[in-house]
Amino acid sequence: MKNIFPILLITLFTLISCSEDSEKSTSQTNISFNFNHTWDGVSVTNADFNDIKFINENGEQLSIECLRYLISRITFTTSNNEKLVLSGYNLVDVTNNQNLSLISSTFIPQGTYNDLSFTFGFNNEDNSGNYEDLNSASWFVPEMLGGGYHYMQMDGKFINNADEEQGYNYHAIRAANNPGENPTFPQDTFFNVNLGEVTVTDNATFNIEMNIAEWFKSPHRWDLNILNQMLMPNSDAQIKMYENGQNVFSLKSGD
Repeated sequence: MKNIFPILLITLFTLISCSEDSEKSTSQTNISFNFNHTWDGVSVTNADFNDIKFINENGEQLSIECLRYLISRITFTTSNNEKLVLSGYNLVDVTNNQNLSLISSTFIPQGTYNDLSFTFGFNNEDNSGNYEDLNSASWFVPEMLGGGYHYMQMDGKFINNADEEQGYNYHAIRAANNPGENPTFPQDTFFNVNLGEVTVTDNATFNIEMNIAEWFKSPHRWDLNILNQMLMPNSDAQIKMYENGQNVFSLKSGD
């Protein structure tokens, strides 16, 4: 009889361990993301491009001919402030209807997380890398502006003050001064987007929305007659884009 209790304990421990291992193996899941786009609540797809149909906060009529942007470091933050960072990045190309959905190759535990976040563009460490797919997509920034990669390219036309169509190139990069051999960087212009608390269920899907109109809205009411082209070497314009971008993204729903 003396040996029964230890044997029972070992058996119980084995059962609990197996149960815990089974729970761990079934509680991990991959995550899907959909990237949707609106203009102040009205859905925007590439079918809406090349048509002067939008009106910005400054009252200018404009079209979108190209829109693509980079996100990286999608992160789930636990209640203990542990950060689970998904590998890779995603170049969302609305123009060509590519990469509007992303299925993560990284599995994370199911449960509630204090925050879902991502980086708009690359942080400085990631921006110093060399990415063949981004190079082939002509996503790089000239060395005279510090090199690295774009955060966003948005191009189109607008009706200027002379009532004529004029092109604009709203390109976001790392802000640089003194273009040339030794550019300097007044401040970081990538930014983190915090989408708030989320619950991850089995094969969860999160719908991330960009309100394109916000790029022209606040805190800087964008005047395309003044700021329309040659914005990449204009560090003041890059900082204004960074500031206007703070309210561009939102989480609309999660499954």
